[in-house]
Amino acid sequence: MEDESFAMNGGDGLNSYKKNSKFQRQGFDASKILLRDSIQENFTIQNNLNGNITTILRIADLGCSVGPNTFACVKTIIEAVKLKFETHQDFKTQLPEFQVFFNDQVSNDFNTLFKGFSVDRNYMVAGVPGSFHGRLFPKASMNVMHTSFSLHWLSRVPEQVTKEGSPAWNKGRVSYVSSSDEVVEAFSAQFVRDMEGFFAARSVELVGDGLLALLIPCRQESTLPSDSILAHIYECVGLSLADMAKEGLVSEDLLDSFNVPIYIPSPSEVKNLVLGMKSLFSIERLDELLFPTNLSTPNDIRACVSHIRATVEGVVCKHFGSELNTEELFERYFHKIEEFSKTPRFTNIENVANLFMLVKRNAVNSI
Repeated sequence: MEDESFAMNGGDGLNSYKKNSKFQRQGFDASKILLRDSIQENFTIQNNLNGNITTILRIADLGCSVGPNTFACVKTIIEAVKLKFETHQDFKTQLPEFQVFFNDQVSNDFNTLFKGFSVDRNYMVAGVPGSFHGRLFPKASMNVMHTSFSLHWLSRVPEQVTKEGSPAWNKGRVSYVSSSDEVVEAFSAQFVRDMEGFFAARSVELVGDGLLALLIPCRQESTLPSDSILAHIYECVGLSLADMAKEGLVSEDLLDSFNVPIYIPSPSEVKNLVLGMKSLFSIERLDELLFPTNLSTPNDIRACVSHIRATVEGVVCKHFGSELNTEELFERYFHKIEEFSKTPRFTNIENVANLFMLVKRNAVNSI
């Protein structure tokens, strides 16, 4: 089965991801120093087969969407690598050329991404459409790879949660936060499969000692999957759709077969997955950054709604089709988020535990 394509809203309009990705930018800004310092400390200057310093350094940002956050990530990586060269006595005059590959789903709005490139950028660019859960690049071709706020998106909705009669059928809900153990396990198992596929692909594409930087939204350690603030925020989309289904505004059958393809792991879930691949990767840096969700004012709530709309509207419209009034859906969603923000549950789980991890491709057995 091929991966499904879940792209963010394109363009640069009011509901676009480009205009509504400030939460991701804030998360990246909080981890920027970690990214810069960990790459500078762990980057290995490579020699080619003739014993000369590699003259082209290749970087990939996986799940780049349409900008502008991806450009800030790439700039930070390049600055860190350049500093590594400039502070090395033998290589400070041998700066490589930089080639950057921007990857996202085939349905991503690459035209908007390309229009955002700075004319004075100091690197060559290419767009790479395709799912990062599988191979994207030739063997041992990449030096540094990066992804932020993308790996919680699954390659597909687990099949069993949308099938009537299945023990994991998630009837009337779009996430796992208030569902049975079977539903939670289905989402968790899909996340594990996807992450294993992601790391397996990167292990082939990275050179020996190549670096992979990850920034992943997580729930806090030692909490249940139902204690994820992000999953609850997406579940409010389902509650809004359920109200519309009761009023005959959308099909109940369509609601029963719809789930948002996300899973919010704990930091240890991610760490243990990497540790299970210790023959391929070593963890060089691991930091958990608590990030509060602010829903204290109507403006905060409206910003949250705009952000979620930019990320999930395409998935919703693809499933429900032309019968869905999206303006009404997201107006109802505003009120659901407002109600949720006043509950004790929100107060107890309002933090997102963004996980920053830098891993290195082991030189042993590198391809």
